[in-house]
Amino acid sequence: MSKRVPRQCGCAETDSMPYPKHPELAVQIPPFIRIEREVEDEFRPRMLSALQEKIDALAVSVQVSTPNCSKCGKEMAYQETRRVSWLTRFGRVWAAAARFRCRPCGTQSRPLLEQLGVEPGRISGSLARLLALLGVIVPYDLAAQLAWIFFGTRISAMGVWHVVQRLGDSAASYSEALSRYHADSRSECTPCPKAPDAVIIGVDACSLGMQVRPKRRRRKADDEKLPPLPPVEDGQFRDVKTGVLLLPAERVETSPGRHSVLRRFLVTCLGDADAIFDLLWAKIRELGWLGPRTVIVIVGDGAEWIWNRVSMFPSRCEILDFWHAIEHAWDFARLQYGDGSKLAYRWVHRIAQDLRAGRVLKVIARLKTLQPINAEAHEKLQDLIRYYTNNAQRMHYDKYLRLGYGIGSGSVESAHKQVVHARMRQAGMRWSEAGARRLLALRLLLLNQEWAMLDRIHMASLRS
Repeated sequence: MSKRVPRQCGCAETDSMPYPKHPELAVQIPPFIRIEREVEDEFRPRMLSALQEKIDALAVSVQVSTPNCSKCGKEMAYQETRRVSWLTRFGRVWAAAARFRCRPCGTQSRPLLEQLGVEPGRISGSLARLLALLGVIVPYDLAAQLAWIFFGTRISAMGVWHVVQRLGDSAASYSEALSRYHADSRSECTPCPKAPDAVIIGVDACSLGMQVRPKRRRRKADDEKLPPLPPVEDGQFRDVKTGVLLLPAERVETSPGRHSVLRRFLVTCLGDADAIFDLLWAKIRELGWLGPRTVIVIVGDGAEWIWNRVSMFPSRCEILDFWHAIEHAWDFARLQYGDGSKLAYRWVHRIAQDLRAGRVLKVIARLKTLQPINAEAHEKLQDLIRYYTNNAQRMHYDKYLRLGYGIGSGSVESAHKQVVHARMRQAGMRWSEAGARRLLALRLLLLNQEWAMLDRIHMASLRS
């Protein structure tokens, strides 16, 4: 066994041991990287100048006519013209924006800014969408660092936060308006001749830590240190309910016993069980997946808030998540046969085989003949019998497997990790209700591959 040489600082090495060599970086960066950056530095001012010219040309055409009030339709009165600016991907641009006001109803308008879809003094355009994309994926301080690396734009973490709030509010409002539209019986129902035979829906909830302060902390001076946040108590968590929609035909077996989904769509909301089903209904109709013969397959874990609302789908198939059913069996087996014992494993394995074969009634009958070893095991056994009895009509797993529906809620469990956990449940994170709602709306657009939709959604004003 070699003898370890103690570490010494500044001592001379023996002749048998070479001096350690400090690793060195290259003296210069590769020429191609340098050329790329030189070209970017050269043409960025030109792109900013070209952008400014197009804005000036548009300003001339817009400010020729006087606008009419959007409420009463009367011609608005001119008030003033003020030079304003906003931040773009290439730098800051300026424009002389006229302001008009309707005297009867008090409505104000800035035609140039409204047509451009910008807000004075704010980050706008494609830069806002790119910063929001970073803020949706990583924490805001890291997003600000990436903005400088990716786009050469220096922006604060609070600047990224503002962009996410504005775009997130617009995305959430659009999603909620779409839900209200499809929930109204008077809304136009487009016929879906190519609607699928079956649509699988997975629904579940996870918890999210919420802020406990009644209002935002603010510094009275720049050098003032903010007081620490109060601790998050058990009651300061909210459910984030998530739904997954997919087609049975798009589930493929990647390896024996393992399936993957080619395409899926997600919906989510903060806490409201009625809202998540309204969002599911709206998403199904928007996708054109709801036809007169379409069977809606709902997979859930037995929570009452799920099964109490599935009646909105007249043609449906309810499935109790197979693995939740097995977990309940394990709760009893650990008490009856010992945690980690081979006897407990064999007993649960037999239960799983019988349930997968569709013999749920025989399983219930066999459970009623068992003799628990103590009072605690007796209580767990009664809970298990009650759970299987109440959900027996949702446990015909042999039939579901034959039809290709699947019997597990793994897709929605995975969705929780991608929608919520990956971004919003990192160490120390707590959210306001508005902040969580907005960030969830943007993460859905990204995960549903609908990010381009943001280009057609008007960014909400921070003052609205």
